[in-house]
Amino acid sequence: MKRRIAALALAALLVLALTACGGKKADGTTIKVGATPAPHAAILEVAKDILAEQGYTLDIVEYDDYVTPNTSLEDGSLDANYFQHITYMNEFNAEHGTHLVSVADIHYEPFGLYAGKTAALADLADGAQIAVPNDGTNEARALLLLEQEGLIKLKEGVGLSATKSDVAENPHDYEIIELAADQLPSRLQDVDMAVINGNYAIDAGLKVSDAVAVEAATGEAAEAYVNVLAVKEGNESSEGIQALVKALQSDAVKTFIEETYDGAVVPLF
Repeated sequence: MKRRIAALALAALLVLALTACGGKKADGTTIKVGATPAPHAAILEVAKDILAEQGYTLDIVEYDDYVTPNTSLEDGSLDANYFQHITYMNEFNAEHGTHLVSVADIHYEPFGLYAGKTAALADLADGAQIAVPNDGTNEARALLLLEQEGLIKLKEGVGLSATKSDVAENPHDYEIIELAADQLPSRLQDVDMAVINGNYAIDAGLKVSDAVAVEAATGEAAEAYVNVLAVKEGNESSEGIQALVKALQSDAVKTFIEETYDGAVVPLF
């Protein structure tokens, strides 16, 4: 009788242990990642299939703004996010007191100058309206593209901190219109030209090959604006996060990016 009771007790303990292990496995293998729809969420779908083969479930949460994915990562609602470049993340940390870090460089999206009312750079009239993103890092980047094309000249040394007030020379009196980045595609036909972020251009069906000018994909811009996988500081070594890094930097993801985006998204791994 005592042996029977002991055996039953041991069996019960084994069941509890197995149940506990199973619960831990389920909790530990779901990775919740915030992303903007294109190209980030689409790229994550490729990684999702890779992770599924390893027993991980990738829960992709889509956002249409650049703030909520970071605040949600900071408060623990997300395990990671993939939507922003490194410069934006660093400035967001400084401004909001968040503790976000990059765990991997994934891709670069060259900015494009797209035609609205005016079809070509040579046709821009004096006083033409050129729209740019109104947030700090992206406005500087847009102005540098305009300088690259000889449309304006910025003050010496302003670089990635440039704003409209740093335009030193504007010989054709172009009117620089500052708009929210996500509004630029829908307002393109209201202005002569607009500098548009890669992800919003993709969402709007714009092709980088159709842009009248494209940001150089080497040097300062590629380094400063590399899109990263971000986590909250302290979570960099998580097994799930490291598995996600490997999936995002896989040959399958690289091939998908190159074959899908036709130069609008450039893998950096």
